[in-house]
Parts: sequence; structure tokens; C-alpha cells
Amino acid sequence: MDGIKLPANLDREAFSKKAMAIYDQKYRIQMEASMRGKVAAIELESEEAFLGRTALEAAMQAREKFPDRLLYFIRVGYPAVHSQKGAGRRIAARENA
Repeated sequence: MDGIKLPANLDREAFSKKAMAIYDQKYRIQMEASMRGKVAAIELESEEAFLGRTALEAAMQAREKFPDRLLYFIRVGYPAVHSQKGAGRRIAARENA
């Protein structure tokens, strides 16, 4: 399977703003009430959302229906899809001790 080609003229900021507007208008209230922590993959042309426990799970569902479209990922109820964990936190904790 070939990867999805990004359009040369893709405006990433406009793409993310449109995806967030779709999420806010169509999905935020219902999803945050009962699906907090799951990942939503938003397909912008259809405005459909696909849910999974992980971004990969949500992407696989979306790819079944839209194999060649760009997706925007949102972790329901959180400001970011992924978090950074690891040694950086432990080192900072030791410095403050």
C-alpha cells in the first residue's frame, strides 16, 4: 500500500482549524460525555469521526471507508493526542529534590 501523498498546497493551519470546528460543532458534547480518552480520527470532506482506543485503531476504521484521505486526530477530552513521558520527567524530579 502506498502512503498518502500530502497536497503541495496543503495549509496545515487551515486543515487543523477546520477539523477542530467539525469536532466542536458535531462531536465534542456527545463524545466528551462518554468517550473521554478515546481517539477520534476526523475525515474533513465527509465530516465523519472514527473512534478507537488508539490513533492506529481509529485510523484503521477510517481507512476502511476512506483509504486515501487525510485524517485529523483528537484525543477526546484532552488537548493533545499523544503525551511525552520518559527520562525528562525523572531528571527534572531529581534536580528539584
